Parts: sequence; structure tokens; C-alpha cells
Amino acid sequence: MDLAIIIIYTLASALILFYSLSQLNLLLLYRRSGKNKEHSPKFDVNNRKDELPFVTIQLPLYNEKYVVERLLKNIAKIEYPQDKLEIQVLDDSTDESVEKTGFLVEELQQNGVNIKHILRKKRIGFKAGALKEGLKTAKGELIAVFDADFLPKKDWLQQTVPWFKDPALGVVQTRWGHINRDYSLLTKVMAFALDFHFIIEQTGRNFGKHFMNFNGTAGIWRKKCIIDAGNWAGDTLTEDLDLSYRAQLKNWKFKYLQDVETPAELPVIISAVRSQQFRWNKGAAENFRKNFSLLLRDRNQNSATKIHGFFHLLNSSLFILLLLLAILSVPVLYIQNSNPQFSWYFKLMGVFVISALIFFICYWVTWKRLNGNGFKSFFRFLWMFFAFFSVAMGLSVHNSIAVLEGHFGKTSDFVRTPKFNINSIKDSWKGNVYINKELSVTNFIEILLLLYFCFGIYSAVKLDDYGLLIFHIMLVAGFGFVVFSSLNPKR
Repeated sequence: MDLAIIIIYTLASALILFYSLSQLNLLLLYRRSGKNKEHSPKFDVNNRKDELPFVTIQLPLYNEKYVVERLLKNIAKIEYPQDKLEIQVLDDSTDESVEKTGFLVEELQQNGVNIKHILRKKRIGFKAGALKEGLKTAKGELIAVFDADFLPKKDWLQQTVPWFKDPALGVVQTRWGHINRDYSLLTKVMAFALDFHFIIEQTGRNFGKHFMNFNGTAGIWRKKCIIDAGNWAGDTLTEDLDLSYRAQLKNWKFKYLQDVETPAELPVIISAVRSQQFRWNKGAAENFRKNFSLLLRDRNQNSATKIHGFFHLLNSSLFILLLLLAILSVPVLYIQNSNPQFSWYFKLMGVFVISALIFFICYWVTWKRLNGNGFKSFFRFLWMFFAFFSVAMGLSVHNSIAVLEGHFGKTSDFVRTPKFNINSIKDSWKGNVYINKELSVTNFIEILLLLYFCFGIYSAVKLDDYGLLIFHIMLVAGFGFVVFSSLNPKR
């Protein structure tokens, strides 16, 4: 039994190390991208009549009564020639927000905005189905997509559309911003994670000509690219990642604009984060099943792109490895202290600290890009790094279940992330009718694991072995935060 635990623990640690090395490569690509001079052809935004293409903005909605007014009023401010712009409100709502949206659309129409309220009787295919339905009547050569909680700046199209002068370009993706980053510890942690993705990962993949993904919103597609790639499909929970891979397998180019920020609202309570994380992590696993074999067999892609695609599509599976390490860390502590013949092995295991060091450097580079250098900034970063990885560990049970369902092909509905219309720290989410207040079996497993990792801390004191103490403290902090937030979801 001891040997089996050690083997599994070693394999999990090794896989995390390999993943961290792929992240290090993305960091190096990111650093190189800053020295790259852009020579791509671009439309002249001043030559409106002859050059600028027709654009359709699609706004997929589902029960968004708290944010729909903010969304539509913001979108109406977009600056683009009115004779070359239309807005589709793709409304699958089943509550009273339908009437509110209809009234707002009619009001904008009377003010000269070319906007349509498109309703479906059945929510077939969820968000992917709504986008596909809208595409049937979309006049635009280019299709911009914004979720209900996104607030693009008025010059957004002027910053993104010009890149489509390159006929091989299929997608332009912009970086997400966060209007409520400082609302709570939870929003700070979520922003910390997303910033890394949008600064290091997306930039690195795009510069290295590896497969990147449209992020479901705050991006713009060439309609011809969508059709050529097989159109939107609802057979995974991350239709954006699915279509992205199918498009790049068709040799369409993607462009990532790190300097174009699109503000959005972060989930402010743990139940909303859970629904979002479940969808993203399960969808990634589903896409691995669906698309990685196609990438692996594609002779047009080099080995580096296939390796990065492997880790990209399997990144959510890291939660399974993390959970395995966490659970096995307590028996490993006892094995280490009762088997002195393994002392050489445990010294050798120190090499896996490299993974933590790589993640630390990657996230520090991201933090420094947004928050600057200096001692104060660095100590704030230390706190956020500790908090982020602790919360990630706390969510590892929930996310591991999502990943396993994705890998084993269990189907489930597309559960939207509830929006709250949180614009400042003074705003409250209480009373939101879309909040899921029910506890699940997962919550009780998390409580048991919280107690288990408390025992891990006790074991360190009992055995006078503090090699895993920081790890166990982070686990207790993360599971404690998730458990407390789930049982008492107050700000």
C-alpha cells in the first residue's frame, strides 16, 4: 500500500511539473512578444464607405433582468457607421426579463438604433443554439459577441475590426477587464486567475502560433470562418473552445489584442463561481475528448502546437491531480516518518518544488504588468498568490467532479452564471432571484476534507515533520473559505 501511494503521488507531481513547464514556455513566448513589431495590414477606420465591413453584434441572453438595461444602454453607445451595424438580442429568457428587454429594445429602435429582439420557443443548444439561430439572419460579415455582463468601450469596434483586412483572420479576441475586482476576496481571486490567462497564456499561445481560444465573449468572428468551421455546436459546455479548435484546424488565424480591455462583472458569491467553474472545467474535458485526436492527427500542425494543445485542453484536469496530491499528502507524511529507507526518495521529491516556483514567477509577471513593481506591490502579490492557490485547492473537489463528468461523457445542461449588476463595492447582491441556495453532496465532502487537512496539520506537529505544513495550511485555508462561503454566503 505504501508503495502504491508513493507511485501515485510521484506521477501526479510529475504531471504537474510537465504542465508547469508548458506554462514556462508560454511565459517565454509572452516576453518575446513584447519585442515583436506588428506589420499586419489593417482597414482604415476613416475610410468608412469603401473599407469597413458590415458588423453584427450578438447579445445572447438568458434571464438577465439585473443587467440587461446596463448592457443595452452601453452597446447603443458603440461608435461605428450606423449603415454598417446591426445588433441582435438573442433572448432565450423564461422569466419577466423578456418583457423588460422587449421594452428596452423598442425604445432604442425609436432612437434610431438598428437592433432586433430575437426570441426562440425552445432553448435547443443553449448559448450555442442562440448564436447559431442569430447567424441565419445576421447581415454582418463580422460577428461580435458579448455576454450580458460585458461593457465594451465605445471605440471597441474601431480597435478590433481593422485587423480583419487580413482575409485569413477568423477571430479577434480582447482581454477581459473587471469592474468589481476589489468587491471581495472572492472577486480578487477570480481576477487574479483570469489576468494570468489573458496576459500570459493567450498572448503566449497567439505569439507562438499555437491554438488559442475565443473566450465566449468580448471577441469578434468572421462569419465565413464560423460557417467553414462547422458552425456553433451545443454538444459541449464550452462551445467557444470547441469552435475555436475547429476553426484553427481549418487553418484560420486568430488574433489576440492584449491592450484592448473589455470590462466585465465578476461573480460575487461562491455559488455563482461554482456554476461558472463547473461549466468551464467540464467543457474543457469534453473538448479534449472531441478535438484533441483531430489535432494530434493534423499533419499541418507542428509538435509544439500539439503539446500545447494537449495541456490547453487538459488544463482543467489539473484539479484532479491537485486533489490527489492533497489527499495522499497526509499518508505520505506518515510513510516518510516510518520508512527511513525511503529518505533518499523524499529528498529527490524536492525537485517538484520547481512547479511551484514556475507558477510563482508566471503569476508575478502577470501581476507586475497590471500593478507595477516595488516592495508594496510584491507583498500584495504574495498575499494574492497564497489566497488564489488556497481557494483553487478548496474548489478542487467541485472542479474534479466536473472534469470527470466531461471525460466520461456525462451530459448536463448549460447552467449560466447569474449576474448581479455589481459596479462598486457599495452594491449588494442580496435578493437576487437567480442564486442557487441549495447545498449538495459536494459541500459535505468539502467539510470532511477540511477536517482531514486539519488532521494533516496536527500530524505535522505530532511527527515533528513540517515539510508539508505550508501545503496543509493552504488546504485548510482554501477548504475553510469555500465551506464557510457556501454555508454562509455573505460578503
